[in-house]
Amino acid sequence: MPPKRQLVKLKVSPEFLKTLPVFATPKAKRVKKVAEEKKSDKAGDGKHSSPGLDEPANARINTGSKELSTAGLTVHSVNANFALDKSGRPAKRWVRGTRQFKTFSGFKVKIKTWKHKSERGEKEKTEKTESKDGSPVIEPPSNSLPKQEDMNSPSTDPISSTQANHVISNKQLLYTTDRLTPGSIFFLPHGTRIFNKLVNFMKNQQTKYGFQEVISPLIYKNELWKQSGHWDNYKEDMFKVVGNDLSKEAIVEEGCRGHEDQHEYGLKPMNCPGHCLIFSKFDKSYSELPVRYSDFSSLHRNEASGALSGLTRVRRFHQDDGHIFCTLQQIHSEITNTINLIKDTYGVFGIDSAEIEFFLSTRPEKYIGEIETWDEAENQLRDVLNATAGHDGWQIREQDGAFYGPKIDILLKDAFDKKHQVGTIQLDFQLPSRFALQYTDKSGQKEQPIMIHRAVFGSLERFFAILLDHYQGAWPFWLNPRQALIVPVSEKHVEAAKDLQKQISGDIAFSDSVAPITGYNFYVDIDSRDESVGTRIKDAVQKKYSYILMIGDKDIEKGTVAVRTRESRKVSNMTPKELKELFVALERNYK
Repeated sequence: MPPKRQLVKLKVSPEFLKTLPVFATPKAKRVKKVAEEKKSDKAGDGKHSSPGLDEPANARINTGSKELSTAGLTVHSVNANFALDKSGRPAKRWVRGTRQFKTFSGFKVKIKTWKHKSERGEKEKTEKTESKDGSPVIEPPSNSLPKQEDMNSPSTDPISSTQANHVISNKQLLYTTDRLTPGSIFFLPHGTRIFNKLVNFMKNQQTKYGFQEVISPLIYKNELWKQSGHWDNYKEDMFKVVGNDLSKEAIVEEGCRGHEDQHEYGLKPMNCPGHCLIFSKFDKSYSELPVRYSDFSSLHRNEASGALSGLTRVRRFHQDDGHIFCTLQQIHSEITNTINLIKDTYGVFGIDSAEIEFFLSTRPEKYIGEIETWDEAENQLRDVLNATAGHDGWQIREQDGAFYGPKIDILLKDAFDKKHQVGTIQLDFQLPSRFALQYTDKSGQKEQPIMIHRAVFGSLERFFAILLDHYQGAWPFWLNPRQALIVPVSEKHVEAAKDLQKQISGDIAFSDSVAPITGYNFYVDIDSRDESVGTRIKDAVQKKYSYILMIGDKDIEKGTVAVRTRESRKVSNMTPKELKELFVALERNYK
């Protein structure tokens, strides 16, 4: 087997960057010079200008980020492939050893190791394994998140998370977009399977934590948004709609702006005002609090076209939105429970508590309410963060709160080390006051409840993108839109494959009567193409099926099926009943 190779990248440190001179020539000429030197390299010239040599002004440096750039020396001034090692050669390259790079002063060295894997033949080789008692042994697909170095081909540079998402989506047919509806996502059948699994998962968790699901309207008169404060503080980020119940001509002729306002609407950017309306419809007693509403309906925000980015920044999105109406004494326990829900949820996806970043966002310049009320709310959130994340487990973001209250933001890194805000917890004393919300306390007096806004996934589209980055299409079984593929050995085994599909697909897809309202439904496909078994298995592995099931004469005779995972070539024989029980166990345990 050929020896392992290592990809070396050099990144200049901020301290060393300050000591470097700025370029004396314009950017266009610098880039042209780099191109000319690259061309001369191909001709065998081999000349380079290296940091620390006679012409430091011509040094070509990869700073790694815009934040580390200085005037005249920017990350985009030259291509990263031209970062030089101390011998004057391009440093971003495959080498046999890395000793020459480890002592290079002023530069940070990043090394990625790649081990050569031998090519497999078309015919898939398999190895059957059994335990001592003769029962089949199957290693389920890994549920852990792959490391970044495992995600990039050794022959290509890393690409952005948005580009990576598009590549995976195109291969797995998960989602698409169209210029006629910018910032909106079309989830295709396989992507919808994942989306619905995420929604159903969160609905079950919220039921456990005492939330009641509601469905609220998409559009409201601007009267509501003025009452909530969104019209004055958030109007530019909203989609405004004019109703047809009064023509524009009539409005112009009447010349009454107030009359026109009555027919101006806004698509909801968030659910909180609607949930306040629901709470206000009924008299509440202290014994009924806390009241917890959840809502999964779509939201719209008028993001600038230049800010739109794949799944992470869209105009139409879904959020696992929740609002808690509680007493002052219940704030600490409710926020603590919400943080526990967040940690439990992220843990299912292999996200450790140490990877979660908590931020306290304080009063912004543009806010509503009294400063004393804001200070009280911020102190409440500080106390909860100290109790749940520790005094050193969170950071402050000054003036980054919502206009109606301070908040706790939860950030996660994707596989490309880019941070995304996902969950949020916001404490709100303002909306209950603006909507005159009340409950009856023990003494029969009317009191104003406290409102807590919370989301765990945040935008489902954004969380979908983070999972795409982490899993790179190798979804865990319970979330996989392609859970199993049956490969009949020949055409005569297709009917047996269909019978197997019916036996292991769960309680819904092949129900003999009306499909039950609850039960398991597994996504099992059949590949009966006129291709070799090896080719079809190879295609199944590339499509990231969790399990590949092979059925032939001996399997039919024994009443079993040959089973392997996408990660392992080891094969075990299982009965359809055992296989279905395995699928049920994996789904129940989120594996």
